[in-house]
Amino acid sequence: MAAAASGDPRFDTGRLCLDLVATAAGRPRGPGEPVERLDGPERLGAWLIRSGLVPPGTALAADHDWLDRFRELRELLRRLVRAQLDGSPADRAGVRALGPDLDRLNAFAAPAPSAIRAVPGRDGTLVRALAGGPGCAALLSDVARDAIRLLTDPVARSRLRECEGDSCSRVYLDTSRGRRRRWCSSEICGNRERVARHRRRSTALNAAPPGQS
Repeated sequence: MAAAASGDPRFDTGRLCLDLVATAAGRPRGPGEPVERLDGPERLGAWLIRSGLVPPGTALAADHDWLDRFRELRELLRRLVRAQLDGSPADRAGVRALGPDLDRLNAFAAPAPSAIRAVPGRDGTLVRALAGGPGCAALLSDVARDAIRLLTDPVARSRLRECEGDSCSRVYLDTSRGRRRRWCSSEICGNRERVARHRRRSTALNAAPPGQS
C-alpha cells in the first residue's frame, strides 16, 4: 500500500470499526489533538465509499449531522477499544464504568443495518447495491454491529494491538503467524522504523573514532 497523505484515511486495521477509530488515530505532532481525517461531510462520504459500506457511485446525502454522529460513534469506540487494550478489569466496577458507553453502542446498533442486494452492472456482472439508498442510522448500525462482534469475540479481542510506530497509535487486529506483527502497516510505519534504524546506525558509525567502526 502506498503511503497516504497525512489527512487521508487508511484501511489496514483488519476491521471496519477499527478503521473508523483510525480516522482520528495517530499521535499529534505537537500540542493538540490527533489529525482529523473526517474534517467535513465530503471526507465522510469518501470514507463510507472507500470502507466498502457504500458501493461506488451511490448518491450520498452526508451532511454535518452525519459527520457529528459518526464522530460520536468513533469516540465511543475509541474508549471501548482502549479499555480492552488497557486490560480494564471485567469485574462489576469495570462493567459499571463501561456501562454508559455500552448502552450507547447498543443504541447505535439497534436500527436495522443497510439492506444490500445484487444487481447487474454495466458489463453484466453482478455488483452490490443498497436497497432504498444509504441512511445514516443504518450505516452507523453497520459499524456498531461490527464493533459488538469484535468486542464480544474473545479470540478477536486477544488480537487487538496498538501500532508501535513513533507517530502512530492505530489499533489493528494481529492475524500474523506467531502474533508478532508490530505495526499497523509494514509498508508505512514499519518502513519508517527501518529507515530510522538505518539512520541511527549510520550516525553511530560516523561518530565512532577511526578504527572503531
